[in-house]
Amino acid sequence: MGFLSSIFGAKDNSKITEAIQEGAFLVDVRMPGEFASGSVKGAVNIPLDKIGSQLSKFKGKKNIVVFCRSGNRSGQAKSILEQNGFQNVINGGTWSNVNQLVG
Repeated sequence: MGFLSSIFGAKDNSKITEAIQEGAFLVDVRMPGEFASGSVKGAVNIPLDKIGSQLSKFKGKKNIVVFCRSGNRSGQAKSILEQNGFQNVINGGTWSNVNQLVG
């Protein structure tokens, strides 16, 4: 994966699809108003600025897919989670990308 894709979202949708099929924890890191206007079925909303205080919600999850509007905030969320010991985090990029993969 290239530097930009690691920051702005995974280009390898097969990895995301596999994680979703295995029951990944889907996390929309946009603000609540953005989430309310549409998101991925089964996703939870944990805004980027709340990730650090909501770490307990991520514990024990086999795979975590984070996403947002452009892939920028989800890249930041992935970094925060990894800095806190989570190694099973995938930056899904945009919510519409992840939504297409969920079906």
